Amino acid sequence: MVFRRKIYKKLLDWKQNSKGEKALLIEGARRIGKSTIAEEFAKNEYGSYIVIDFNTASETIRSAFNNYMTDLDTFFMILASEYNVTLERRNSLIILDEVQQFPKARQAVKYLVADGRFDYIETGSLISIREKVKEITIPSEERRISMYPMDFEEFCLAVGEDNLIAYIRECYSRREPVEQNIHAKAMLLFRQYMIVGGMPKSVSAYIENDRSFAKSDMEKRDILALYRSDIMKINSGYRSKVLAIFDQIPAFLSRAERRVVYSKVEKNATFPKYHDTFFWLADSMMVNECFNCSDPNVGLSLNEDRTFIKCYMGDTGLLISHTFDENEISDNELYREILFGKLTTNEGMFYENAVAQMLVAAGHKLYFYTSYNEEKHRNDVEIDFLLSNNSKLKYKIYPIEVKSSDRYTTTSLSRFGEKFGNRIGGNIVIHPKNLKVDGKTLYIPAYMTFCL
Repeated sequence: MVFRRKIYKKLLDWKQNSKGEKALLIEGARRIGKSTIAEEFAKNEYGSYIVIDFNTASETIRSAFNNYMTDLDTFFMILASEYNVTLERRNSLIILDEVQQFPKARQAVKYLVADGRFDYIETGSLISIREKVKEITIPSEERRISMYPMDFEEFCLAVGEDNLIAYIRECYSRREPVEQNIHAKAMLLFRQYMIVGGMPKSVSAYIENDRSFAKSDMEKRDILALYRSDIMKINSGYRSKVLAIFDQIPAFLSRAERRVVYSKVEKNATFPKYHDTFFWLADSMMVNECFNCSDPNVGLSLNEDRTFIKCYMGDTGLLISHTFDENEISDNELYREILFGKLTTNEGMFYENAVAQMLVAAGHKLYFYTSYNEEKHRNDVEIDFLLSNNSKLKYKIYPIEVKSSDRYTTTSLSRFGEKFGNRIGGNIVIHPKNLKVDGKTLYIPAYMTFCL
């Protein structure tokens, strides 16, 4: 199935505004639909196109990149002949798919764009790690955009709920609660989204097999196996550390504070020892990193404390399959508990992961805040996420608390407000209940996160 993805508009903007002066690099985790959207865009917006998949590209194609960058007439003749496609000046797109597998092709973008005959889209993952860039010059003629698994809005579009999405956006804009029956329906859809996730193969399996969670789970486990295979291909000495962190993500997220505890991975371990590990995981986009902001002020990144890190899975559906083995979910009891909000353990971590996933898809970098109380010998303020309005003149921050149940307190928000009141533009509580506004605090249902 080919799904409607919001990134399509970004591709259109690139085509209209770059006018061939920049190639577009779509980077993202494996199996999120980069190749599919690039080819769908090519079919719809160009007279002809070529997809060069560097997982399977012939030696003829690789040789052409190595030997004919100074003779582009011959280079394009080879491409047109090899793929049996007629290339049309300013009306053809060449897709360099999985370009990280052949870095010389990425370097060639400089000459291809300067030639000006055609447009170019690159797709790839793990495109910044040293093994993939150490022998090439990164072209400045390249514009990078990130692609993520489907968010809740895209999931709803996939299952035919266009009108529901439009209504949710309208309610959020007006700060009005959703009609109660529709709210219940939207929450049920959100819990389906948490289970299935946003990986296109998983969503396809779910829809095409009469909403089968089991078929979706099979696809997710194939993707997790692929991720582990990618980790095992790491050449550097930190491969075992990457695997250890990846395997323990569910364990870290099941803790109340959600943070990575290095001593649980290796005795006396610290962040500097795991720096390359997190760089690899971040570049793979398998995970969404969330760093502590020690002093929420102008520019959250200026006070980023990387010694405290949360490591969310890039997709919540994958997290569920990563957390439970096949035997634990074979009787569908787990799915029933999640669907109807009856999961007694782990529900909070799935909610929080889904919120992180949607915030990242909306373009936010993830930060959290924690404060240690010396007298009580424990953290007395835990803010799940921090957003900012990115203004230099009237800077404001927006602390977010995520609550997975109907009963909760907002003690941390209150204490955070006492400490940073003049910096706060408003508080946000994301919970299972309907939208409401109470003073400076906006309460929104979890499915509405994509509107932030």
